[in-house]
Amino acid sequence: MREIVLDTETTGMDPLDGDRIIEIGCIELLNQIPTGRTYHQYINPERDVPEDAVAVHGITTEFLQDKPVFGEIVGEFMDFIKDGKLVIHNAAFDIKFINFEIELFGFKPIPLNTVEDTLMRARRMFPGSPANLDALCRRFQIDNTSRTLHGALLDAELLAEVYLELLGGRQHGLSLANNKNAAADKGDDNVELIKTRPYRAPRLFEISAEDAEKHAAFCTGLKEPLWDKVKKTADKA
Repeated sequence: MREIVLDTETTGMDPLDGDRIIEIGCIELLNQIPTGRTYHQYINPERDVPEDAVAVHGITTEFLQDKPVFGEIVGEFMDFIKDGKLVIHNAAFDIKFINFEIELFGFKPIPLNTVEDTLMRARRMFPGSPANLDALCRRFQIDNTSRTLHGALLDAELLAEVYLELLGGRQHGLSLANNKNAAADKGDDNVELIKTRPYRAPRLFEISAEDAEKHAAFCTGLKEPLWDKVKKTADKA
């Protein structure tokens, strides 16, 4: 199962008001294990970045001047997220912007109901409690001290760890910060584990004749047991 944990930064709140995406960050998970593959891109929005937005993420108009416009990166972005389920915190916001941008270049919009929204999951799990990313990091004791400003790739990394906790807890050693190549390296580790695992001979548990007789008597009293249906199907075939 391939999942893409995604976050964006924008110039404002609504693409219909002229706001645009200025940063995308993605983390790839395979079977809920980080692979180490990421996608990160700053984007020139072809407009000014308002000061109130800069106060949130620190990304200025001047910084973005030499960055590619969305049309230059849309292909590689869509290639990275294809065949993956998106995992987003407050998905409605990000999907609104992503769909606005990709539809301009002929791509089909991403249905919101196909996206895993960690904000909604957190609210269901912890009703009445704060469910923003910082609050969830504190709840799960995830180190977010480097998050002085919003940043798409950093927030995607933190969200990936939060997401794994929301699913039931991270396995030891799978922290994104300490083991970005966990999935890529696991093959060699597993080989070593198999080599050192002690051999245990298979054990047989035979039933007595009395138990077999009781089991047969019990089965005759069952109405249309599954194995009879399977046998009839096989005979017809």
